[in-house]
Amino acid sequence: MIDVIVVGSGPTGLMLAGELRLHGVHVLVLEKDLEPTRQVRALGLHARSVEIMDQRGLLERFLAHGRRHPLRGYFAGIDKPAPERLDTTQPYTFGIPQPVTVRLLTEHAVEAGVEFRRGRELTGLRQDEHGVTAELADGTRLRSRYLVGCDGGRSTVRKLLGVGFPGEPTTVETLLGEMEVGVPPETVAAVVAEVRRTHRGFGLGTSGNGLYRVVVPAEGVAEDRTVPPTLDEFKRRLRVFAGTDFGVHSPRWTSRFGDATRQAERYRTGHVLLAGDAAHVHPPIGGQGLNLGLQDAFNLGWKLAAEVRGWAPEGLLDSYHAERHPVAADVLSTTRAQTLLLSPEPGPQAVSRLLAELMEFEEAHRHVLEKIIAVGVRYDFGEGHELLGRRMRDVPLKRGRLYELTRGGRGLLLDQTGRLSVAGWEDRVDHVVDVSEELDVPAALLRPDGHVAWVGEDQAELLDRLPRWFGAPAA
Repeated sequence: MIDVIVVGSGPTGLMLAGELRLHGVHVLVLEKDLEPTRQVRALGLHARSVEIMDQRGLLERFLAHGRRHPLRGYFAGIDKPAPERLDTTQPYTFGIPQPVTVRLLTEHAVEAGVEFRRGRELTGLRQDEHGVTAELADGTRLRSRYLVGCDGGRSTVRKLLGVGFPGEPTTVETLLGEMEVGVPPETVAAVVAEVRRTHRGFGLGTSGNGLYRVVVPAEGVAEDRTVPPTLDEFKRRLRVFAGTDFGVHSPRWTSRFGDATRQAERYRTGHVLLAGDAAHVHPPIGGQGLNLGLQDAFNLGWKLAAEVRGWAPEGLLDSYHAERHPVAADVLSTTRAQTLLLSPEPGPQAVSRLLAELMEFEEAHRHVLEKIIAVGVRYDFGEGHELLGRRMRDVPLKRGRLYELTRGGRGLLLDQTGRLSVAGWEDRVDHVVDVSEELDVPAALLRPDGHVAWVGEDQAELLDRLPRWFGAPAA
C-alpha cells in the first residue's frame, strides 16, 4: 500500500511530496499531463515562500534562476516603497517564472525519492476506514492510506468527494499570453504607461527571450474558458484599450482567467484532503495564488507525515483545515477588494485614493503589505505571548542562524537557558542550546513549519505543550 497519493504535480503537489519524503513517507504523484505546462501563470515568490525555501535548504538553487526585486507596497495598483522593519529577513519579491519553480521543485522531489506517474488521470476514488482506492482512466486501481488533491481549481478530487465550492462566479475575464511584438520597446513602454493611468488591469512586459507577457481585459466571459484565446482576439482587445495591437505575433501560449473567488467548504474528508487551488481560487491580483498553495503544503506535510508514521496527537491533521481555511478566506477577501479598486469607475477610484492616503501611515501600510507577503499570518494557539502562533523569522545565533537548523523538517526547541529538555521526543524534536541577540524570550518551541508553539522557561509548561503538537513521548 502507498502511504500518500498526491494528485497534481504543480507547485503545491510538489512541495507537499517533498515535505512528506523528509519523514520517510512513501509518496506517489499522479499527473494527467505527460509534460509540465509552459504557461507562466505566476511570476514569483513572496517573502514567506522565500523563507520556506530557506527553511528547507532550497533557496540557493532558486536564487540561481531568478531575480530579487525591491519589495514595494503594491496593493491594487497603489505603488509605494515598502515600510521599514518588516518582520522578515527576506524583504523582497523573488521573480521566477512558474515553469522554473515547477522544474526546481520536481528536481528536489526526485532527489528525495518521490515516485511520479505522468499521463495518468484520476477518474474515481473510494475510501474506507483504512484508506483510499484511486481509479485511473486506464483501469488501474491504486491503494493508499491517504490521498491529497492538488489538482487545481477544476479539481477532480474535490468533485469526486462532493465537497462544496461556494463563492462568486467569474464576471470579468482577462486574456493572458506570451508573444512577440512588432514595435520598439520604448513605444510599448510609453503606450502601456498611458493606458495604465486609467486601466491598471492592462499590461505588456518583457518576459525574456524576446517575448512579452500580455494582459488585457476580454470582451466578455467565454462559454468554455478552457479554450485558449486566439491571436486575433488579443489584437482586437489591444486596439480597444491602447489604440494599437503592438504588432503582436508568434504567441507561445495563450490562456484566460476570471475573477471568480471560491473556497472549499472543508479541506479534509476522511482520508482525502485538498490543497492549493483545489481548495481555493481567486483572481491573480497580488500574486498570492502559487504562494498560498506552497504555504498550504508546508502546513500539511508534517501533520500528514505524523499520521502516517503513527505519532500524531488527536486532532493534529484536522488542524490543517482549522489553520489554513481562515488564511485562504482572508486572501479571497483581499483579492476581492483589489479587484474592486482596479475598476476605472469613479466610486472605486475614490476609495483607492483614500486607501493610498491611509497607506502613508506606516502601520497601516505594514498591515496591508504583510497580508500580501504572508509574514503576518498567526494561527490561533490560544492566549499567550505575542509570538505564539506566528512563524518565527530567521534570527542569527551564536553558531549560525535559525533556518539552517530547520532543514530536516522536525520540531525545534531553541533554548537560551540551557536548562530545558525534550527527553522522550528526541525522535521528533531537536534541542538546540544557543543564543540570539534578536530573540527576547528564554526559549521557543517551533513546529516543523516554523510556527511558535510555546515560549517560556518552565520545564513543566514545556512538557504540557509538547504532546499537543508532537504526540506522546517515546517509551
